[in-house]
Amino acid sequence: MKNQLLVAEFLATPWALMPERLSALATVISRWSQGVPASDAAMFQVQTDRVLRDTRRQTSAAISGGGIAVIPIYGVITQRGNMVDDVSGPGMVSTQIVTQMLRQAVADDAVSQILLDIDSPGGSVYGVSELSDAILSARAQKPVVAIANSLAASAAYWVGSKASEFYVTAGGEVGSIGVWQAHQDYSKAMDEAGVKTTLISAGKFKVEGNPYAPLDEEAQGFMQSRVDDYYAAFTKAVAKGRGVSISQVRDGMGQGRVLGADAALASSMVDGIATFDDVVKKMRRDARANRMVCAIIGVPHTGSAILRGSPLSCPE
Repeated sequence: MKNQLLVAEFLATPWALMPERLSALATVISRWSQGVPASDAAMFQVQTDRVLRDTRRQTSAAISGGGIAVIPIYGVITQRGNMVDDVSGPGMVSTQIVTQMLRQAVADDAVSQILLDIDSPGGSVYGVSELSDAILSARAQKPVVAIANSLAASAAYWVGSKASEFYVTAGGEVGSIGVWQAHQDYSKAMDEAGVKTTLISAGKFKVEGNPYAPLDEEAQGFMQSRVDDYYAAFTKAVAKGRGVSISQVRDGMGQGRVLGADAALASSMVDGIATFDDVVKKMRRDARANRMVCAIIGVPHTGSAILRGSPLSCPE
């Protein structure tokens, strides 16, 4: 029962994450809380995913240079830490760490462009708005390009939509624009187990929505209002990042579904379909073109290319 209550608390957090991924993550946390090891098949998949993840990070590090800083955003997005990174398969990525890497890239004179390499089903809503603001701030100084390689769903799409340009691989997917949370009622199970819980609290709504009792109408209404508020912030952020109306985001970008590359491009969710290598090549071409423009007007360039939301910058 203890682990079930832990999962209930976990699910009660507002998430901008694909529901099926959150369910899998909740199962991992449940097993972890019981000290139950994962199955051999699950651990094999975890180890395989970790090797692939590490290989991709090494590739990103190798590409970083020549004016391009590659920032990997792999796995479930959280605000802090990697509590279940070793047992969750896709791993986790902290918004705080990504923000720090972003600021370092902006401050580095050797970096002229930033590439966000995204492969994430989304994550917690906490910290995502702040990271998105950091991306907007960065792209005002240097081009910030993002690629869904191969998945940018929910919170990950929120982040990617703030880039100067956003691409998706041909077999990739983007979207899942929405927010959700869950309430689990264990009162009947606890009654059958002969367990009675007495909550002692101060504050009218302090224990509202607890898993020891059915969810009443007032508590459900408040939970819905929280989800609605986060959804409003999500859709507003995407609209600003993509340069479209909020109604277009809500009605024309999947309505919570994940879309394939062609459908995403047709819905203006991305700027193009390309491989990771193709995006890197394009960024390097843009940098060369920028140097030529700056040379023509006789001003040293900083590497900032003319991208959506990233003006040419040739300081004196």
